[in-house]
Amino acid sequence: MAEISQKELNERVAILRRFRTLLEQQRGKFKEYLDLLEKQQKSISEENPESLIAHTELEQQVVKNIASLQKVIVPMSNMYKSVSANNNDKEAQSILQLQNELTDLQEKVLKQNEINRDLLRVHIESIRTQIQNFKNPYRNARSVYAQPQKVASLVEVEA
Repeated sequence: MAEISQKELNERVAILRRFRTLLEQQRGKFKEYLDLLEKQQKSISEENPESLIAHTELEQQVVKNIASLQKVIVPMSNMYKSVSANNNDKEAQSILQLQNELTDLQEKVLKQNEINRDLLRVHIESIRTQIQNFKNPYRNARSVYAQPQKVASLVEVEA
């Protein structure tokens, strides 16, 4: 095994630490997103539109944050793989564990998202059915304003 310089070792350690920090941040964002989706499910079940709108807006922000982190994590992951190909220390194991946790969280997020979409789909269909079954009591009645009124044809002007 070839000796590596102190500078190269320091670079590897810096990459490892930064990669680990990014993965931990992403794990936190995924947990936040999962929590938000669970609250959103409750809002859907309770038919609380204001809360649902607020959760949806927060969801968009969290998804943007996750996407931004992912843009940094992908190249950092490639750098990490290139510098630590033969690295089997406990740091490498902790990185692998973090990546596995992220994969599990991502699966939970996708499942919860699917549950929420199904709940919304059922709720929207229920509302459509209610609207279609709504009886309009004024449907066949003529408007008071649409009734023919007698209009004068001559106007008398006095000077």
